[in-house]
Amino acid sequence: MRKLTANLFISLDGVVEAPSTFMRPDLYGDIPEEYIAEQDTVLMGRKIYEEWSQFWPDSKIEPFASFINKHPKIVVSSTLRNLEWRNSTLLDGDLEGAVRKLKAQPGKTIGVHGISLIQSLLLAGLVDELHLTLVPAIAGRGRRLLDHQGAAIQLDLQNSRSTPRGLECLVYAVRR
Repeated sequence: MRKLTANLFISLDGVVEAPSTFMRPDLYGDIPEEYIAEQDTVLMGRKIYEEWSQFWPDSKIEPFASFINKHPKIVVSSTLRNLEWRNSTLLDGDLEGAVRKLKAQPGKTIGVHGISLIQSLLLAGLVDELHLTLVPAIAGRGRRLLDHQGAAIQLDLQNSRSTPRGLECLVYAVRR
């Protein structure tokens, strides 16, 4: 079974929305390349698709530009009808069932992006790992990933690494 990993930049105060507002440009070079090397499919929500499809097709920021443009992108949306970005497919309908089928297919890790989508999949028990890049900044405002009502979600630290400029790269497995 394939793993589903959520990949997020997170500020010290827990904000994951608009990391470009709290992530310094000099820190991008510290992001672990293995996060994307493990993936062969990207699952994203509508908002991320709309933002990224305007930026990444012409971007020269490597290694992510080559990765995101080359690999399949599955977009979760009930409102989009036409996907212009190369290698993009629309997923409209039963999200949990479709993700379970996707995870059962052969392949490498599926990376998931988009706050609402990650929250839904995490609460549904479909996220296997959280790859959090803790940024040494206090965002002050913005959406937080882990703001939910309900039972606690237990995590087990799988890996941690500090970078020379102060990022903390944390990999947590979701305990079942």
